[in-house]
Amino acid sequence: MIRATLALVIGLLAVQPALAQNRAGVERQFQSWLQRTVWPAARAEGVSRATFDRAFDGVTLNWDLPDLVPPGSRPTTPKTQVQTEFGAPALYFSPGTVTAATRTGRQMASRHAAALARAERTTGVPGRIVLGIWGRESGYGQAPIRHDVFQVLGTKGFMSTRAPYFTKELIAALRIAETGPLPPRAMKSSWAGALGQPQFMPTNVLAYARDGDGDGRADIWGSPADTIASIATYLQQHGWQPGRDWGFEVRVPPAVSCTLEGPDQGRPLGRWQEMGIARVSGRPFPAIEAGRQLFLLMPAGRHGPAFLVTPNFYVLKDYNMSDLYALFVGHVGDRIQYGSGDFATPWARTDSLFRSDIAAMQRALERQGHDVGGADGLPGFRTRRSIGRWQEATGRPATCFPEASMKRSLAR
Repeated sequence: MIRATLALVIGLLAVQPALAQNRAGVERQFQSWLQRTVWPAARAEGVSRATFDRAFDGVTLNWDLPDLVPPGSRPTTPKTQVQTEFGAPALYFSPGTVTAATRTGRQMASRHAAALARAERTTGVPGRIVLGIWGRESGYGQAPIRHDVFQVLGTKGFMSTRAPYFTKELIAALRIAETGPLPPRAMKSSWAGALGQPQFMPTNVLAYARDGDGDGRADIWGSPADTIASIATYLQQHGWQPGRDWGFEVRVPPAVSCTLEGPDQGRPLGRWQEMGIARVSGRPFPAIEAGRQLFLLMPAGRHGPAFLVTPNFYVLKDYNMSDLYALFVGHVGDRIQYGSGDFATPWARTDSLFRSDIAAMQRALERQGHDVGGADGLPGFRTRRSIGRWQEATGRPATCFPEASMKRSLAR
């Protein structure tokens, strides 16, 4: 036993210099890539050599970022991964998080009323929706944003599973540094390279950042008015329909299948009402929705609240491709403006599952001919309704949400 332990220690000590030497070699390749690949592409986009040099002054690879694929290695997929998006939707709506976002959002609504009203007049996007996104993305500008965008995007552009995408974003970040409101070293981002208070990727900064305070700059790092105008512009240009809400919490009778969920299964409001679906509040739907298509949303299947949503809900999903994200934004916005409370239907407890468990279920459903939207381990609407259809076809009550027992049943 002692000999085995000593051998392990000696082996580890021998490996460390090799790892360090290998990383040093990769660092040299990174610096060469910057000069031979990134600089010519940046120069072609109008970036000066001075800006390029300032952006990468002292920048080395960040080996702590996820999804890295160093030269000569193969991508790996974690075997165990737990995320609230599929493990427990209720965690996304924890009372503390929702209450804090609402309380601060009301303060911001008062403090920045003029900027919010101006953005709504210009874009048609309600201020409460802008506040919901602003709060979720950066805590209304109060959350620290610490990463160096050029280190993040440089690392991920050089050696990640989505290298071409991040290289494009890196060039966009250099274009922002060339003409933007901040010097390169002050352009802080998230670990994924998202910039400023709206958490825009650099290409979105170039497309949607706006000057909301009239100083001639679009400063999404330091200006709340610019942040508000930029978020509103993003939503407007992604198709926000003025005058319509994002959606309404409803009760879905047991006879109505949860497999009817999805943006590709819309029905006129009257059809849903004929099926017995009604608002939980008992109030009528707004007159503007008469005859228009609405879509069933059941983010936890039968284990949580249900909604009829408008196309505006899917505009919110363009900001972040998550049903729970879009629902959080709409819900917090409603609480800020209307003082509404929690959803009428509570989130039920769901089984805790690894992402690999979900992916295995998805692959099994695909083998049976179901369209699950890809075996990515995330239970989007296609996966949820495929589960429901499988449950109905096998004589089970349709819940339209992954459960631990399905791992064994689907494997048969």
